[in-house]
Amino acid sequence: MPSMPVAVPSEYAPRRVLLVLALVAGLLGYAAFAVQVEPAAAKKSGGRPGNGGGSQPKAVPNSTLKIKPHGLSKGRAGITSKVTVGGSLSPYRKGQRVQVYFFHNAKRFSLRRVKVKKGKGNYGTFRTRVATRKGGKYAAQAKYFGQAGKDPVNRDTTVRKSWKVRFRGVHKGQCGRVVRGFRKALNRLAFVPSNGKCFDGSMERAVLAYRKSNNLTRNAHASKAIVKNVFNGKGRYRVRKSALGDHVEAPLSRQVIVFARGKKPYAIFPTSSGTPVTPTILGTYSFYWKDPGYNEKGMYMSSYFIRGYAIHGYQSVPNYPASHGCLRTFIADQPRIYNMTSLGQSIYTYGRGRSLDGLSGLDSDLKLGPDADLGPDLGPSGGLRPGSFDG
Repeated sequence: MPSMPVAVPSEYAPRRVLLVLALVAGLLGYAAFAVQVEPAAAKKSGGRPGNGGGSQPKAVPNSTLKIKPHGLSKGRAGITSKVTVGGSLSPYRKGQRVQVYFFHNAKRFSLRRVKVKKGKGNYGTFRTRVATRKGGKYAAQAKYFGQAGKDPVNRDTTVRKSWKVRFRGVHKGQCGRVVRGFRKALNRLAFVPSNGKCFDGSMERAVLAYRKSNNLTRNAHASKAIVKNVFNGKGRYRVRKSALGDHVEAPLSRQVIVFARGKKPYAIFPTSSGTPVTPTILGTYSFYWKDPGYNEKGMYMSSYFIRGYAIHGYQSVPNYPASHGCLRTFIADQPRIYNMTSLGQSIYTYGRGRSLDGLSGLDSDLKLGPDADLGPDLGPSGGLRPGSFDG
């Protein structure tokens, strides 16, 4: 049997309505109070609205790091020039430092820790320099590792900014940083100009030896291509008889003499060997006698390696085979050559001398020493009495 609704006496209805209205009014009043109190509480506690008044860490600003190489022309720097790399960092903080990395042909070769100085506004600035001592491609990159503490800043890194190298020829009489760098580059390849920053006669002979050694036109012109190849380390002589230890090699087709220790050459000089009619003897020999000063035939500071064959200075050293069998050198080079040869030291002569046939006409125009006539050489006896020396 279904239940029947219970009738509420009419005298209780007004009381129920009043009670409901009182509850609603109370809820509305509490809500309004909470809306006013919560922001104030949050502000006082350092928190954010809606988080119950808890504190939040302050956001760390991001840093912005920039660099730029200066002093370039169409993206290139002159060989041996110094390139300035400048940059900026924001926001600035006292005591900031950045690390600048330098690369050559993608390989890092230098690291600089550079102090950041206060710039305009909230920026800091920095700069450093690097010398372009070799050919190839250079690049710079900067890194900032951020800062902690009361005033922190996040880290940042730049992309690599790159540049290439510009070359120019050098000439006799020229002095300066490029010539000094060219001399050092020749030294690294075992060619031996004198010290200093000027293009003198010694450097002329070193350039001639480089050209001869690499089968180029035989002159002393240090063109743009020659300068570039030398700075880039190209054109190194390859030793043939490394097992001989500290020895001398004379590749007659190149008309140079080479001093080497094992596989490493350390001094190369231009020479003039025997003509096809009176050729230089071929093979491996040892120096057995040294004669200082001049002899009656004009040979200067001679080092003999078999019978009358010797390395000696002479008044005439053309760019082609011209002797009667000896290895002529320039008078100015011979004291150094004489002091580097020693009794018992091996010398290896090989190849075939080459005349001016097939060479550029420029070779016959260039005269690095008196070349009016070839003058007498000592021939196969070297001015010695035949049979006066064994071997």
